Amino acid sequence: MEIINLGAADGLPPVDWPAVAEKLGAGSSPAPDAVNSRTTWLCSVNDDGSPHVTAVGALWLDGTFWFQTGPRTRKAANVARTPRCSIAVSIQGADVVVEGDAARVTEPRDVARLAKAWAEQGWPAEPDDSGSGITAPFNAPSQGPPPWGVYRIEPRSATVVLATEPGGLTRFRF
Repeated sequence: MEIINLGAADGLPPVDWPAVAEKLGAGSSPAPDAVNSRTTWLCSVNDDGSPHVTAVGALWLDGTFWFQTGPRTRKAANVARTPRCSIAVSIQGADVVVEGDAARVTEPRDVARLAKAWAEQGWPAEPDDSGSGITAPFNAPSQGPPPWGVYRIEPRSATVVLATEPGGLTRFRF
């Protein structure tokens, strides 16, 4: 991993990536009483090259972000055409943006593991009958009917801005 301390000119120390990754994995929220405290924002590329930003229920697991969406959504079409995307999220003490390439995951073992992880966070997802998608009693209406596809974002880089002392701004290249 390459560490680029973007705050060095201001005398800031580099951000500690393992501490950030631990907070991502724990589902850290920016504040204990924050409303919509764990909203993650996916930015994909529209067919005209403009950005498309939308909230997603993403998970950080095994050093990567995972999200789900319906087959007829704009984000599904965007990442199928151009896999480059980013995820942005606020955690306790920091804002994080992870950039990478998204790919649909259909391996039943992986889909089941992700469905279980979502269920453990309170969204009762489970694999569909084929094992290659997920279903649940509810989802955002914009996702369309189940099954929904599971996507993995292969991280290429991450930028972290610390919001607490001593502060920091670091880019990580994986």
